Amino acid sequence: MNTILPDLQAALLCDDVRQENNGKFILIGLFDAMFAPQWPLRYPRLFVVTRWCSGAGQFTQRTRFLRPDQKHLVTEGQPIRFQMNEPETLVTNIEVFFNLEFLGAGTHWIEILLDSEIKVRFPLRIATAPSGAPPMPPRPAAEPA
Repeated sequence: MNTILPDLQAALLCDDVRQENNGKFILIGLFDAMFAPQWPLRYPRLFVVTRWCSGAGQFTQRTRFLRPDQKHLVTEGQPIRFQMNEPETLVTNIEVFFNLEFLGAGTHWIEILLDSEIKVRFPLRIATAPSGAPPMPPRPAAEPA
């Protein structure tokens, strides 16, 4: 089989992911910004959902969170290996990150890599919550799988 590099159809940040009995995914709490009542901000659980299409072959995805200086990592996910047998194949990867610690306000960056090449890079704005604003909603503590 000839390798065909897949297209990244979507890359989203959300608070939770569920899967229905019919296989459909439900993404809960899509976001592009976080507000911290104090620093450092420890975000208990964050999901990165990616969808690949129009490829064929074996691939490895990796996700990186960069600090505002764009040089230092907040964290890097484990490699996700996936197979696409034909261009009509769709692959959805779901990654969960626990207790991400952000040291201060600023635009952080999320990178999605395919076989060590950046496929998309997008901002995650993190700011101090305005005074009097309600704090981030409490989230249930989650244990790593």
